[in-house]
Amino acid sequence: MMCHAFAGQAIPEHKSVVSLGFLTLAPLIAGLLCWWRGRAGAAQGWLLLALAMLLWAGGMAANVLVYLALGNVTGESIASMLLFVLYGVPIIFATASPTSEAWPVRLVDAILAAALGGLFFAHTSTFSTMAGASVEGAGKLARMFDIENVFIAVFALVRFSACRDAAERAFFKALSVYALLYLMTAAYINHWQENADFGDMVDVIIDLPFLALMVMAAHAQPTQDRPVQIPLRRERLVQAASPLMLPATLLAVATALVWTHPVWTMAGFALATLVYGLRNILAHLRNLEERDRLDALSRTDGLTALPNRRSFDVALQAEWARACRSGGSLAILMIDIDHFKQLNDRFGHPEGDCRLRDVAKALASCATRAGDFVARYGGEEFVAILPACDAHQARDLAEIMRLCVLNMALPSPAEGGVVTVSIGVGWGRMTKANTPEALLSRADEALYEAKRGGRNAVRLLEDLPFPNAAPG
Repeated sequence: MMCHAFAGQAIPEHKSVVSLGFLTLAPLIAGLLCWWRGRAGAAQGWLLLALAMLLWAGGMAANVLVYLALGNVTGESIASMLLFVLYGVPIIFATASPTSEAWPVRLVDAILAAALGGLFFAHTSTFSTMAGASVEGAGKLARMFDIENVFIAVFALVRFSACRDAAERAFFKALSVYALLYLMTAAYINHWQENADFGDMVDVIIDLPFLALMVMAAHAQPTQDRPVQIPLRRERLVQAASPLMLPATLLAVATALVWTHPVWTMAGFALATLVYGLRNILAHLRNLEERDRLDALSRTDGLTALPNRRSFDVALQAEWARACRSGGSLAILMIDIDHFKQLNDRFGHPEGDCRLRDVAKALASCATRAGDFVARYGGEEFVAILPACDAHQARDLAEIMRLCVLNMALPSPAEGGVVTVSIGVGWGRMTKANTPEALLSRADEALYEAKRGGRNAVRLLEDLPFPNAAPG
């Protein structure tokens, strides 16, 4: 600011061009620092803020060209007015479109932000430029810029008040400070110094928000030792209300055009309604996909990618009910990795996890029928449901699984030097008097017999009485 003031006084005959140069350079430096901050891995909003600074600097550069070509130092060109209006678009987009949204939703938000910029410009172009407008028109034009600046400041403060993430909170804090300083500076220049020419000392005040932004953008990424205490209700309210910021602002600006540009007003209403509806559809689809993904995760074992115990319980109840209705049979295989504790103790848990994944893959590859179901039961135990098969078919598949694991020759500290499994087969014909728990208990008892008999074996205890089973 001191350099700006001194240079204007040192070269009074060129003070306008000197001042315009400083007013172009300040946002460019601020934008460069914002770009550097964004590229360094901070919040994505820094890159959008860098774009905003570039647009603002472009607007001031257009004024330089007007001055050099025409000697006009009293006002802005229509090109500079457009760039000054568009300057707010990426900032509004950064505040109103959460980065957590999917890219199609953010694309819709970008369309709304661009439409908002277009309506702002349609309104400002009604009054041409500050220099060419009447006193009444200049006042309306200044108020229009006030509205844009107020929206930016309010949106930034709202997001800052409900942000937990350290990087995003630092960005919205910087943006809030900058937006408030810019709001006050622009209001002072537009309402109380509207007749000042470029090159007057008042131009130095315009540097203030950009200098503040330079300092905040250059500051090292803050560390957050402990989470910020944000009321959950406020956080959820802001998350729910953020998507309304853009369409609500678009409707407000479109309403302001009703007397001067009724066609633009109708277009703004239609666009806000249709695009916001499209945004809701896309957001709802994403929510459904996320729900399905979470449901799948809740039913899948994270280590082996097999269905987990919860999925097994649901599948067993379903297959049991189906077998009871048809009077068919059902088999359950209880599978246990032999000497798994020794393997974990000798090779370590990471290697044990690898063995679990290898065994799970082998077991799943053996269950090739459409209705076969293999899951991780817990620890080193697996379980398989085999609907509509007789006892000998179930035993044969269990033997195939045992040999498949044995032939993989996975290293083990146990006797034999390779990983083996023991499998117990529970089988029976279903009646409504029986329970799935009884069948599971039968398979578990058969597994115990396989373990007691020396491991690396399959046992089918056909001679065990099946509780409450029908004869035959």
